[in-house]
Amino acid sequence: MKRGDRRDVVRGGGVVALLAARGARTHRRAWAAVFAALALGSLLLGTLGLAAGSAALGHARVERYAGADAVVAGTQSTRYTAKPWGSEARTVRAGLTERVRVPARALDVVRQVPGVRAAVADVAFPVTVRGSAATGRPWEATRLASAPTRLLEGQPPSGAREIVVGEGVARAGDRLSIAYGTGSATDTHTYTVTGVSADARRTVHFSRDEPHRLAGRAGELDAIGVLADSGVPDDVLRTRVRHALDAAHLRDVSAPHRAADDPARLRVLTGDARGEAEFLAAAPARMPLLQVLASLASVVVLVGVLVVTSTVAQALRQRARELALLRAVGATPWQLRRAVGREVGRIAVPAAVVGAVGAVPAYLALRALLVGRGAVPEGLELPFPPWLAAAPLGTAGLMVLIAWLTALGCCARASRTRPAEALREEEPGSARQLTGCVLLGLGAASAGAGALQHGAAAAAAASASALTMVIGCALLGPWLARGAMRVLGAPMRRLGVGGRLAASACTANAARLGAAITPVVLVTAFVLVQLAGGATLGHEAAAQARAATRADVAVSGPGVPYDAVERIRRLPGVAAATAVAHGTVVVPGKELGEPSLERLPVLGVTPRSLARTLDPAVREGSTDGLRPGTVAVGTDRARTLGVRPGDHVQLRFGDGAEARLRVVATYERALALGDFLFSYEELTRHMSAPPPVRVLAALAPGASPRSLSTAFPGARVERDPVPERVRAEDQALGDVLTAVAVTAIGGFTVIAVLSTLTLISVGRGPELRQLRLAGADRRRLRRMLLLESAATATAGLSLGTATAALPLLAFALSAAGRLPWLPPGQGALIVAVVVLTTASATLLPARGALRGRYPVATR
Repeated sequence: MKRGDRRDVVRGGGVVALLAARGARTHRRAWAAVFAALALGSLLLGTLGLAAGSAALGHARVERYAGADAVVAGTQSTRYTAKPWGSEARTVRAGLTERVRVPARALDVVRQVPGVRAAVADVAFPVTVRGSAATGRPWEATRLASAPTRLLEGQPPSGAREIVVGEGVARAGDRLSIAYGTGSATDTHTYTVTGVSADARRTVHFSRDEPHRLAGRAGELDAIGVLADSGVPDDVLRTRVRHALDAAHLRDVSAPHRAADDPARLRVLTGDARGEAEFLAAAPARMPLLQVLASLASVVVLVGVLVVTSTVAQALRQRARELALLRAVGATPWQLRRAVGREVGRIAVPAAVVGAVGAVPAYLALRALLVGRGAVPEGLELPFPPWLAAAPLGTAGLMVLIAWLTALGCCARASRTRPAEALREEEPGSARQLTGCVLLGLGAASAGAGALQHGAAAAAAASASALTMVIGCALLGPWLARGAMRVLGAPMRRLGVGGRLAASACTANAARLGAAITPVVLVTAFVLVQLAGGATLGHEAAAQARAATRADVAVSGPGVPYDAVERIRRLPGVAAATAVAHGTVVVPGKELGEPSLERLPVLGVTPRSLARTLDPAVREGSTDGLRPGTVAVGTDRARTLGVRPGDHVQLRFGDGAEARLRVVATYERALALGDFLFSYEELTRHMSAPPPVRVLAALAPGASPRSLSTAFPGARVERDPVPERVRAEDQALGDVLTAVAVTAIGGFTVIAVLSTLTLISVGRGPELRQLRLAGADRRRLRRMLLLESAATATAGLSLGTATAALPLLAFALSAAGRLPWLPPGQGALIVAVVVLTTASATLLPARGALRGRYPVATR
């Protein structure tokens, strides 16, 4: 006995510690794959845990109101209450992306609150200065910043026609024309520059009352900044202001238009919450981010469990005779289980710790990627306090527990059987076969249910179907392998001696081939579902957008006034013109019996001659009737809501206002143009500020777009304009995290394929040496191994594609109305990765048996 083994016996309590120590040392190659799988799983789960923790702590950045002790703002959310099936009523909430304003009379109420030193009104609105977009604000609101705005020259504005501009825009004493919009028209006034500020952002400061007039919102404020007396705590200030507003029965300006179950109470924000009054998209983005991270984490956990379980099981399956021999020579079941559990612990603990340590830099890289790709909205802060760095230790413990339980389950048979029977091989039982068939049936049923769903529910059903069917294929691996060899065996036998050897080896060892096929099925099915689902929607949406956009040119930019569409229609050579605005609505309803609020991107258009510039492919009714109080609905959404032209739909706009709108048309191209199409006037009056104008114009035959360029100096005129298309707010987030998920699943399954095939090849060393002694040369054996890897790759890719086909078909037909689609390059990459991985994992471990003129014994 070696000195190290003797020390382990003393420390570990006898034979259990000895068996664990010798097993881990002897089977280093087998445990290396388990180590890699556990380390990767711990790394991914730790990274997602850090991302979820940071998102849970996330808040809007405090900039504009950093110097205020509190901010009074409107309620930037809407809520909906409904009663699920057989349960009590539940309430759900959704964020609003358009500003909900504060009544101006709240300013006097706040000023009277004890402990309030000053209350400052803030109003922001878009303006155009020398062809560039800027923001107009009252000069008095600069008191709310963390440091007073520094004047580089001049003095603050005091008169109605005086302004302060940022550095580089103009000099004190200059005269500037400022264009501003009221939502339906544009006006221009000339102002005298009284000062130049060091404000880094493009902001134009006006005198106290001028912004209220220019914004066109009499009696409404964006927010009220509260400055407290010295020594007044934030919580005391918040309570006092809250009581004063409630006593005055003040609500935000959307209150008269809200639903009965959606109160519009004014908010009093302190601390980090003050940023919510400035960055409106930050708070609503936190919940989708958490939901996407949770969904991704669940997929990683499930795939990780499958891969780690498969890897550990294969590592112990290669040692089945060794464990049986120990049982036969007298090892008790308790000793065998303890030895295997301790052996796995020796590998799992350091592997999980390595992954947990790497989770911190991996999370920082993921956050940089999300920010760089625009997946995190402007103003959303994702804190990373030092104590959060310990979170990956919890996910590391989860991976250790998974490995330990798997090991105990795998050695259960050897520990239960009698010593005399332990050396016998056991064929897979009928219970396993029945379970696999049941899971395949459940997966098919889930795919069928997904075909009847819409949106996120259909995607979730497709993912659940794919997962269930992959597990079913894993259980049915030996039987599927036998079936695959019935198909592939005949062609292989026609390829000479190597082919006959490969066919015989695969047929005789169906369980081994099934274990090799399972990870290939896993990677193929999961990656296809993840990639093809989004690619199908994107491909169809792009096709619909190209078909819908009939305009010859598009006019946009700060130089385009808000009444540009009427002026463009009057230009010579213009046959039709349509103004387009992008916005959001919130649709209340039920999903699987539960109340839901779905925020959707929508378009507002001017309906006159719409089909000549932006054709939505109307099926019923006509878009000519689009005006305030009406709406056109996509056919799929209309089918879900059960409406037709003449019926009514109830929804909520981006500012929380509820409306009951009459349906005037249904149309086909909803993936590109959104599920709802509004009149331009209807949608823009519920928006925080007049949106950037984009006008699509159709030209008469032979006309030139030159007149458009001269009519609006500074405007951008696009020939063959980019097709008009709505985009979900979290689309960039979904694209980035889908890429992360595919990479993670691919890494997991490549490890699984490599480890499984490597362990199989190592275990076949005696078989290969016997074949060489029987006269098979290296060329024939290498050909046999190549054909076996080809059979494994072909069977795995075919089964994986078949497994993914059913849920993908149901999802694609439900969501896009077409067959699934995948870019050819991505499909070729999947095939290349599988083929190269299976070939390398089959050939490289067999080099020892193929080396030299005669076979040599290897350890």
